[in-house]
Amino acid sequence: MSKIQFSRERQLDMISLGRLCIDLNANEINRPMEQTRTFTKYVGGSPANIAIGVARLGLKSGFIGKISDDQMGRFIKQYLEEQGIDTTQLAVDHTGAVTGLAFTEIKSPENCSILMYRDHVADLLLRPEEVSEDYIRKAKTLLISGTALAASPSREAVFVALSYARKHGVFVFFDLDYRPYTWKDASETAVYYKIAAQYCDFIIGTREEFDMMEAFDGQQSDDNLTAQTWFEHHAQVVIIKHGGSGSIAYTKDGQSFKGGIFKTKVLKTFGAGDSYASAMIYALMQGHDVATAMDYGSASAAIVISRHSCSEAMPTAEELRSFMETTERVQL
Repeated sequence: MSKIQFSRERQLDMISLGRLCIDLNANEINRPMEQTRTFTKYVGGSPANIAIGVARLGLKSGFIGKISDDQMGRFIKQYLEEQGIDTTQLAVDHTGAVTGLAFTEIKSPENCSILMYRDHVADLLLRPEEVSEDYIRKAKTLLISGTALAASPSREAVFVALSYARKHGVFVFFDLDYRPYTWKDASETAVYYKIAAQYCDFIIGTREEFDMMEAFDGQQSDDNLTAQTWFEHHAQVVIIKHGGSGSIAYTKDGQSFKGGIFKTKVLKTFGAGDSYASAMIYALMQGHDVATAMDYGSASAAIVISRHSCSEAMPTAEELRSFMETTERVQL
């Protein structure tokens, strides 16, 4: 599969749906959280980061989600609008729900962690009736992530969005984004991930995330069987990430591509997956083939892990091209 064909003459290139939160990244690096006293605030959440990433690269991006009715919710909306992201489909919670917080710890480039606060968060209260069929019909692509499946009514809202996407020929990206602390039961997790994945055209996740989703299929850690499973549904491309060993993309026509990495000075590890996804989606929508799009993703990831934030670290198209032209690429 050389290139993916997307619908033309749509108002939006991509709509993201799901988690909107606040990242509080440690300013004091090379020390544990217990000794960290100051943090810098950024907009976060995997779908939000990807939406920001594609907008920075020049695509027309929109968001479907729910924010808290307070200063944090207004901060998120204001920041998305500053990035040129359409926020007309952001619902506001009026039940007293809060914005999720993610405190990051940077002990070393190889030893980073995230402390999440996700109780009674607004993004998981998005209701099915707050998902507009007409809005989704205006998009070329829809991006969902697994976190939004963790609880009702957000779970049902995702399935409504997926049904609208299938009805109107909207290409669907699924970033598995498995966060164990948001789920109550492993079997529940596997079941709902599998149902959602059956609607999706492009699935990307780590080997561990696919193993979680396929817990009852008897094919643990077999990349080829994983890809074939999803090709029997709507998937055209499956990307399986293997950490430091790189990523492998499988296409429905039987091809596979192994991605490389770009050398960089690593500050932190978090943010790599979101930046990878945003630049890869951008490259695919610019008409590049899957292998080239993986290089774009790897380059963006290398840029973001060298910077303090995730969302604000997302490169522009000019920065990304310059980095790819001047930085050594290593094939894994």
